[in-house]
Amino acid sequence: MQVPLWLALIVVGSLGVKLIRPPWWLVAVLLLGGYLLADSLLAPVIDTAVK
Repeated sequence: MQVPLWLALIVVGSLGVKLIRPPWWLVAVLLLGGYLLADSLLAPVIDTAVK
């Protein structure tokens, strides 16, 4: 069974928010920061570091 990445991220994120209960501003900052980093000049560096 193949699950789309966006669906898996939504499920894991919602479970994390329900179980850990971080503040909503922290969730928003992490999401926005990740989005901005993925579209920045640092994206190739982050990609090679993750792999």
